[in-house]
Amino acid sequence: MGGAGILVAYRIVGHERPGPVARGFRLGQIVSGSLFSLSHGLNDAQKTMGIIFLALVANGNLAAGDDVPVWVIVSAASAIAAGTYVGGWRIIRTMGSRIIKMDPAQGFAAQGAGAAVILSASHAGFPLSTTHVISGAIMGAGAAKRVSAVRWGVAGNIAAAWVLTLPAAAGVGALTYGATAVFGDGSLGPVLVALSVVSALAAAFGRRLAQGRTLTAEG
Repeated sequence: MGGAGILVAYRIVGHERPGPVARGFRLGQIVSGSLFSLSHGLNDAQKTMGIIFLALVANGNLAAGDDVPVWVIVSAASAIAAGTYVGGWRIIRTMGSRIIKMDPAQGFAAQGAGAAVILSASHAGFPLSTTHVISGAIMGAGAAKRVSAVRWGVAGNIAAAWVLTLPAAAGVGALTYGATAVFGDGSLGPVLVALSVVSALAAAFGRRLAQGRTLTAEG
């Protein structure tokens, strides 16, 4: 989809002056980026809520036909927002400049293709990885222009991280279960683990804010 999008875009504007074309695609990226952000929330947030809801059903707290509790919705949205705030810029730098050196047309094509794929999947109730989709769209937009434009070493590192995510998630899950099991079957273990996670997030926020103030002062 990303490759097809950039080929169509270049076909339409290939004979136009570069300056107006770049400005037009930069404006278009506001729309395509907004659509991709919307699709990210529609798909990723629902996956997180679904996992928490299934856990509550499996534990007997809710019935399968119940609505998703408001606190689950707020928790999922807050967790995604916090994660994006803490580590989002690293992802943006990797996607925006390390895979390919994107021009505005490629950015517009990649964002538009990614939004179309994720919105279609969300409409069908199909969960997928938004990071997989946008990285694939960026690679497609770069390779369609010139195969050598894609830094395939970076792409390989991303693929390796995808593979490592499964065992890493299993390991974290096992450690979390083991930590809570030490305190028995009551709520003490989950509460202590949750407080530890919240404390770690607060520390990360603090470091991020301190870095922001330092950069602002230096600027």
